[in-house]
Amino acid sequence: MDKNTITGFVLIVLIMLGSYFLLKPSDAELKKERLVQDSIKRVKAAQTTASTVVKADTTKKAITAADSAVLSKTPFGAATVGSEKLITLENKELRVKLSTHGGRVYSVELKNYKTFDKKPLILFDGEKNQFGLTLNIPGKNINTKDLYFTPSAASLNVAEKDSSTFTMRLSYSPTQYIDYVYALNGTGFKLGLTIKETGLDNVIANSNTLNLNWESSLPKQEKDVKQERQYSTVYYFNTDKEVDLLSESKDDQKTIADKKMQWVGFKQHFFSSVLIAKKEIDKSDLSVSTDVTNNTDVKQMKANLAFTRSADGSVPLEFYFGPNSYSVLKAQGYDLQKVVNLGWGPLKYINQFAVLPVFNFLKQFNWNYGLIILALTVVLKLVLSPLTYKSYLSMAKMRVLKPEMDEIKAKVGDDNPTLLQQEYLKLYKKAGVNPLGGCLPLLIQMPIVIAFFKFFPSLFELRGQSFLWMHDLSTYDSVISFAPIFGVDHISLMCLLMTISTLVYTYFNNQISGATGQMKYIGYITPIIFLVTLNSYPSGLNYYYFLANMLTFLQQYLIRFMVDDKKIHAQIQENKKKPEEKKKKSGFASKMEEMMRQQQQVQAKKK
Repeated sequence: MDKNTITGFVLIVLIMLGSYFLLKPSDAELKKERLVQDSIKRVKAAQTTASTVVKADTTKKAITAADSAVLSKTPFGAATVGSEKLITLENKELRVKLSTHGGRVYSVELKNYKTFDKKPLILFDGEKNQFGLTLNIPGKNINTKDLYFTPSAASLNVAEKDSSTFTMRLSYSPTQYIDYVYALNGTGFKLGLTIKETGLDNVIANSNTLNLNWESSLPKQEKDVKQERQYSTVYYFNTDKEVDLLSESKDDQKTIADKKMQWVGFKQHFFSSVLIAKKEIDKSDLSVSTDVTNNTDVKQMKANLAFTRSADGSVPLEFYFGPNSYSVLKAQGYDLQKVVNLGWGPLKYINQFAVLPVFNFLKQFNWNYGLIILALTVVLKLVLSPLTYKSYLSMAKMRVLKPEMDEIKAKVGDDNPTLLQQEYLKLYKKAGVNPLGGCLPLLIQMPIVIAFFKFFPSLFELRGQSFLWMHDLSTYDSVISFAPIFGVDHISLMCLLMTISTLVYTYFNNQISGATGQMKYIGYITPIIFLVTLNSYPSGLNYYYFLANMLTFLQQYLIRFMVDDKKIHAQIQENKKKPEEKKKKSGFASKMEEMMRQQQQVQAKKK
């Protein structure tokens, strides 16, 4: 290395060392830069974690001048930073907690009810419930659920009185804000909510429309989460007084834009949260889903709703938080009782106009609900007793004719079923017997039997009511539990008794009707199916079916004293002597004869 190279290298090192010491920032300059960077970090953290829950006793962070400068350039910037405070509104039925984070209802407790395991019944709680407006501010979409509201200082201490109001305010500026005004009466299951925008017409695009997002994950309240899911979904009611619902058995979603909505309800088996629009909902996007891996939550429900503001910029709403009791819901107005599923078509009308009034009448006596079900079953059996008598009489006629039918079968044989049926029809015609006479009364009774299948699982009054060994008539009575086998982990004693009584009823019914062959054994299959399918159904329903079977035994025992086989046989013989032209031919007989002729013609052509 020559002299010039060494000299150049030394000079470069001297220049670098001199630059380091001469250009090094002072301690005051470093401190100032750290303050600026920390301020920027705090603003970014506040914007990205505004949805994090901070407990009410957390001290609010101080905002520096640099923070304020950044926040002032962000829509509702000051509201992106804050701490969550919970304010409680309470009456005789409800304990409602409001949160400054989103200005929303944080949780709702029904004070007079408990879960199946005697814990406080809370419809929803914390972050599992979201409620907010989506604001379209040019250049950015903001949801109020991520912002911090300021509670009204005048209403921080709510006095116990007939009604109380509480205001949550989201400020854009001192003269531009959104208010959530909550109102709770001293009694009742309703919470009023009026949303009002002030001075934001030039800030929010299409400010005449409010887009509201409401979603909730509903916690388990009942013993059997599978049954609870089976009766839980989103209900909605339009201004044409029509109610509809999303699927109860699978994930579902629906957009309703062709009709205005009156209310949308997140319905669980026995409790509901309903949002009522005092005017109307312009558009609704609804969905329901089930997380089957989580046995602590029943279903997740969502509703995106569009409202038109009133002339004063407000949207008046109401919440219903309460039981799915038909009478309680009906008293709220807005046809909320239609949340209770009483069945479809004629089943709904049977339950609504026949079964429910009788049940409510019996309920006035303050009996145990087991006795009320017994009385209800007795009333039903008395009303249907004429049909039961007619069915028994028709089966008795068929039993008396059976020896003659056996003779016909021996003559004709089994090789020609068409001819055999023709001969049977001739016998029926001569004897004046309708072979379906025993079936028709039973068919008439079937809608009522099926109506009870929908009535009892939807009956809120049975919830938590005990009778005999059944601790809760609204769910199954588990007397034997075991490891799950094909999804079954218990045996319901009342379901077992119901099945045994049905098998016994089938046996005696076959004796009365004289059924033979395959028809004799088909009736034994249905009770076995019921044992599997109804094992997890409410014990109140199985109790009703058991009582119905036992009362049918009693009816048939009494009817036997009024029906004499010898008199029936004598009457049949008299009918045979009547001229053919005087015998009234039934529509069934005419149709059967025509079918036989057609079959004979087809067989003749084949030959």
